Amino acid sequence: MEEDDTVSPQGGGVADKMTAADVEARDWSEMTAVCLVNVFRRLTLEDRWRGAMLSCRSWLDAACDPSLFSALDLEPAFDAAGVGRPDAAAWWTPAFQSRVDGMLQLATERSSGGLREVRIRHCSDDALCFAAERSPDLRTISVRSSQSISDRSIFKIAICCPMLMELDISNCYEVSYKSLELIGQNCPNLTILRRNLLNWLDPSQHAGIVPDDYLRACPQDGDREASTIAKFMPKLKHLELRFSKLSINGLLLISEGCQDLELLDLFGCANLTSRGIEQASANLKKLQTLVRPNFYIPRSVFHTERYGHWRLYDERFQTNVFQI
Repeated sequence: MEEDDTVSPQGGGVADKMTAADVEARDWSEMTAVCLVNVFRRLTLEDRWRGAMLSCRSWLDAACDPSLFSALDLEPAFDAAGVGRPDAAAWWTPAFQSRVDGMLQLATERSSGGLREVRIRHCSDDALCFAAERSPDLRTISVRSSQSISDRSIFKIAICCPMLMELDISNCYEVSYKSLELIGQNCPNLTILRRNLLNWLDPSQHAGIVPDDYLRACPQDGDREASTIAKFMPKLKHLELRFSKLSINGLLLISEGCQDLELLDLFGCANLTSRGIEQASANLKKLQTLVRPNFYIPRSVFHTERYGHWRLYDERFQTNVFQI
């Protein structure tokens, strides 16, 4: 009995005998939309936007499926570009902000209300308001280093996005304690807050990158923000306050009002003492990770008439990496 050419020894058909030429000859644009979307979901954001979308009409249609736009995460691109920081100064320009705004607005439109995660930098109030108004299910918003973000857009988030669980407004100097209050009142599920500042103790590391006037605008109301966090964000589990100017009074308020904290990052907080940190952390029974100031703070930062005594200086700056 002759072997049937359409059947392989393993029980397959002619498809198992397809050659490379056969594969190349197939029209991949004829794949169903469901299959294409499933494939595109495994691509990076850049590959989807700069590759798949530009291939053909059917791929463009599939790449615009709302399910592919539930998250806009540009952090990998910023991290990769920031290794050598060859063009980091350009990130702080209006032209770059306009490009980021365009991507956020496009993702918002394409998601058809399904946008849940936004991780970008250097966007504007207008773009963030646009996203907030059309994305009621937003759970994560990270807009750190956005010099144009102010209370206006954060107010909009508080009103339109009650499901918010994570907020990163690090280095956003136009955002005040009023925004923290409104977020705390309207977003009961918030468990992660990042309110880090640029290194004002050694601004030379930002020279030539961050505009000088922006560096000089560093928020001074650390204790007021701490009081607001303590009062309106009791469910926080993760709090970052790097280089905040809060004092021990503000830290104690946080330790009393945010009893669920599991991580507290105080790196670079120059106004705190080791004794005060120990006192505050003793109130946080669930605390698992405590990042201490651990930063060399030049004596010139402080008024010598207030901190001239060496014993007080030793208490204030005794950390794991610096002990007098």
